Amino acid sequence: MTLHKAIILSALVPVAALSQSEQGPIFEYFPTQNELWLDSAYFSHWYQLPAIEADKPWDRLTEEDYAEVAAELDVEVAAIKAVVDIETGSKHIGFWKKGKALLNFDASMYRQYAPKHGVKIAEARKSHPIIFSSPDVKKYGSKQAAQYARLEAAMQIDRESALESCFWGMFQIGGFNWRLCGCSSVEEFCTLMNRSERDQLELFAAFCRARNLVRFIRNKDWSSFSLRYNGPGYKKLNYHNRMAASYKKFSK
Repeated sequence: MTLHKAIILSALVPVAALSQSEQGPIFEYFPTQNELWLDSAYFSHWYQLPAIEADKPWDRLTEEDYAEVAAELDVEVAAIKAVVDIETGSKHIGFWKKGKALLNFDASMYRQYAPKHGVKIAEARKSHPIIFSSPDVKKYGSKQAAQYARLEAAMQIDRESALESCFWGMFQIGGFNWRLCGCSSVEEFCTLMNRSERDQLELFAAFCRARNLVRFIRNKDWSSFSLRYNGPGYKKLNYHNRMAASYKKFSK
């Protein structure tokens, strides 16, 4: 029984996203009504982990996990691993620390979503400048710790918009996509992201079903998948060819 099957997909509303660098957006493009994409990122979190069975690994994905979800989607395990390879690297790790998923706080997403929660960007920039600064690795000791500091600063102003402004886990799914992942709130989305890599995989599967992306993974149509998952800048970043190469590596 999967950890995430109890979540029911509700009404889904497409949300725009931008591919980012630390210096700012690589491109700016607004999807049509039926388009949406994600992009890569990194970071951590703090949630109390729910009670789990002591004899079962809480965080790392197993080959059985991959096989079960791949069978549910009717895709190859190698195809899912190809996505992970591009989103979070060859180590395929979804966590920075136990209970803290990899996360990237994206300032451009914050500028987009925070005002919807009543946050005044000009005031936030003055009171919490760290939110809009590049991660200070020297000060905080690591990129993840620095990103966490940015997130905490944003949460001091408004929790929900801060969580929505991050890209989470081994599949780097934007917090603003919590509805598309079948969650009832961004809090539920983040709780699952910070619970286990299996949950992260289940959220990815739910997202792909909701956005009709499974067909592209099944057919190894990496250009069509990358366009919708990473945005029209995918060619510049060579996502499609990199995924194709990763799939070939894992399918041997």
